[in-house]
Amino acid sequence: MNEKYEQEIPLNWARRAGRPTKRKMAPEPAPLRIPRITRLMALAIKFQVMVDRGEVRDYADLARLGFVTRARLTQIMNLLLLDPKIQEQILCSKRDAGCQITERRIRSAVVNVCWLDQERALTSCLPGKA
Repeated sequence: MNEKYEQEIPLNWARRAGRPTKRKMAPEPAPLRIPRITRLMALAIKFQVMVDRGEVRDYADLARLGFVTRARLTQIMNLLLLDPKIQEQILCSKRDAGCQITERRIRSAVVNVCWLDQERALTSCLPGKA
């Protein structure tokens, strides 16, 4: 009962020239980028909620926590002075070649106290307006 069993297993010991290649995977589509002005608008809303809840004392604390100047934080927080309809359009906007909402244009519109004047100033760059 001491029988030996032998089995041959072919091994490929030959080396390939060069580096081993990885299998190429299908490229994943790039995630949709949220426009910068949309991110800043959401950040301004979040900061205001933090101040209202008492999580931070004032905008100066926010500036220190965010490692930005007080002037820059004021620019961001001034987005809250926009007409709520404009704020909604900014928050819902997607990357679009025809829609060029820039922070600089928004800042020039925030100077207007009247919401109707703000809307007129931004008519050409807001989506759905012409």
